[in-house]
Amino acid sequence: MLGKIYLDSALERLSYYKSLGDKTIAQLDDEQLLWQPAGEPNSIYLIVKHLSGNMRSRWTDFLTSDGEKAWRNRDEEFVNGVATKEEIIGLWNSGWKVILDSIGSLTPEDLEKKVLIRSEPHIVIDAINRQLMHVPYHVGQIVYLGKVLKGDKWMSLSIPKGGSQAFNDSMMK
Repeated sequence: MLGKIYLDSALERLSYYKSLGDKTIAQLDDEQLLWQPAGEPNSIYLIVKHLSGNMRSRWTDFLTSDGEKAWRNRDEEFVNGVATKEEIIGLWNSGWKVILDSIGSLTPEDLEKKVLIRSEPHIVIDAINRQLMHVPYHVGQIVYLGKVLKGDKWMSLSIPKGGSQAFNDSMMK
C-alpha cells in the first residue's frame, strides 16, 4: 500500500512541475524562449532540451537498460540553436510523456528493484527521488527566466505577492 502511495505521490509532484513549465512556456514567445542571459546561463530552450534528453534517456526501458543511453548526446543539449515555440513544446512534452508513462507503469513491487544510471546501481525509489530533485531544479530556472522576461506582465503561477491573506481566506470557505 505504501508503495502505491509513493508512486501516486511521485506522479502528482512531477505533474505539478510539468504544469509550472507549461504555464511559463505559454506566456512566452519564440524569441523569449531562445533568450540567453549574458555569460553561461542557459535559455529556456536549452533547459527544455536538457530535461527532455534526461527524461527520455533515464526512463526509456527504465527497468531493463542503463539510464544513460548510447543515443543520448548530453553535451548537445547545451548547444544553442533555433527552434520555434511549437518545436520547444513538442520537445518538452516528449520527455514528459516518457517519464510519466514509465513511472505510471511501475508497481509497488518494482520499487526495490535495481536499475543502472551511468553504470551505477540505484534502487527504483532512489532513481525516482533523483528525478524528483532534478526536475524542480530546472523547472525553477524556467519559471525564473519567464518572470524576468515578462516583468510586470508575468501572470503568477502561485499566490501573487501580497495575496497570501486573500488566498488563505479563500481556502477557509
